[in-house]
Amino acid sequence: MDAFTVIKYPLATEKVIRLMDSDNVLCFVVHKKASKKDIKNAVEKLFKVKVAGVNTLNVKGEKRAFVKFSPENPAIDIATNLGLV
Repeated sequence: MDAFTVIKYPLATEKVIRLMDSDNVLCFVVHKKASKKDIKNAVEKLFKVKVAGVNTLNVKGEKRAFVKFSPENPAIDIATNLGLV
């Protein structure tokens, strides 16, 4: 899968903002058939960062990926570049 096909758009809810500050995590809505490895590779390619882990969650017909970044890549910087904060 292409990186632009895997990652649809970032989410900016209250919970995600809290996770961004406390756990260095961002949330993305992703393609339904994307695996955790696909998501990790897509995020690393698109944002040129190192990903520590990916957790996925299916909610109301969409798949969400909670991406934890390595300590040298603060999630707040990535969110600022995306225009979420």
